[in-house]
Amino acid sequence: MTQKKTSARKGLDFGILPKLAGYQLRMAQIAIFRDFAESIGELDVTPGLFGVLVIIEANPGLKQSELARAAHLDRSTVVSIIDNLERRNLVERRPAQNDRRSNALFLTAPGTTLLKTLKQRVTEHEKRLVKHLTDEEHADLVELLRKIFPEHR
Repeated sequence: MTQKKTSARKGLDFGILPKLAGYQLRMAQIAIFRDFAESIGELDVTPGLFGVLVIIEANPGLKQSELARAAHLDRSTVVSIIDNLERRNLVERRPAQNDRRSNALFLTAPGTTLLKTLKQRVTEHEKRLVKHLTDEEHADLVELLRKIFPEHR
């Protein structure tokens, strides 16, 4: 029997996994990321990059160190992300007004245009994700997930 047929057999026992919140979150994450990738398609943006763009748009002039804290990334990772976004002409660094040692981050015009398209697609993506939930269940789900990581509200 091939590996594919073995892993797809009916009645496969997953032991305690289905009862674990972490396992269910991981399965949901897989489904969410797959749908996100299909939604965004040719725009070549990951969920993480989308989050960074949204944070920069909402906080023009944000310092890289502040972005690192907000996105829960280490400083070197943020530098790499910003380098990538800058190469794509989506974000620009400017010297911070009161601290020339720091860079302030701003979306470029192409970055603003791309983010507008991304937000539309992500809104549709989100609607698909929660289509089987009532509005109240959706709000409850978001609130329950926030309780897992209360420092990030």
